[in-house]
Amino acid sequence: MPLLAADIGNSHTVLGLVDDGEVSADWRVATDDRRSADEWAVLLRGLLGTAIEEVDGIAVCATVPAVLHEWREMLGRHFPDVTAVVVEPGVRTGIPVLTDNPREVGSDRIMNALAAATEYGGPAIVVDFGGTATTFDVVNGAGQYVGGAIAPGIEVSLEALGRRGAQLRKVEPVRPRSVIARNTVEALQSGLVFGVAAQVEGIVDRMIDELGAAPADVHVVATGYLAPLVADECRCFTDTAPWLTLRGLELVFARNT
Repeated sequence: MPLLAADIGNSHTVLGLVDDGEVSADWRVATDDRRSADEWAVLLRGLLGTAIEEVDGIAVCATVPAVLHEWREMLGRHFPDVTAVVVEPGVRTGIPVLTDNPREVGSDRIMNALAAATEYGGPAIVVDFGGTATTFDVVNGAGQYVGGAIAPGIEVSLEALGRRGAQLRKVEPVRPRSVIARNTVEALQSGLVFGVAAQVEGIVDRMIDELGAAPADVHVVATGYLAPLVADECRCFTDTAPWLTLRGLELVFARNT
């Protein structure tokens, strides 16, 4: 029986039916903090169709408190007979968090670290390409979460340039023909794609140095729905795992039920 895993991010919510690490179906919808519990329930039933009756449990992580509140209400009102786990402080994850304030770390980042430590072992670095933020999360050789970094996301960067640049505009986030662009649209795309790639490589190199590990011993994992845009331009990635966060949710659900 599959688990419905929900990763509620600032820009998008990713939903997937997960069974033993395999995602049989997935959906990505806009995260709208105005959407009510009843609207979320209608949306879920519409997306899943008859598959909703086969769901054995629901696991949720969220970075948007207002949306998480509506999800809690939806779970209690519309799915009272389905076992649900919401990842929050106090929930057993199985990965030690060695930061100054573990409660500050986003639950999605903990899920990424947990899944990476389980699937690849440590040391490992996860780079999650989201629209609002690109996050870097580090697992040491002992399988402990030791911290990371947060950079502006690809969509946020494009939006800021289009808003603040008098002669600039929003462009489609795709790889341009070359680094040296011959028009404004491709110049923006070049700065975005190759700029993010260089940023990722630079941060990952510095993280590996701080870990004191040999580069060949570190798994560097790309995830997030915008990873296909940039990952192939980076020389640092050893693995690509589009459903890493959902896998982490499955692991936590199993540990807490």
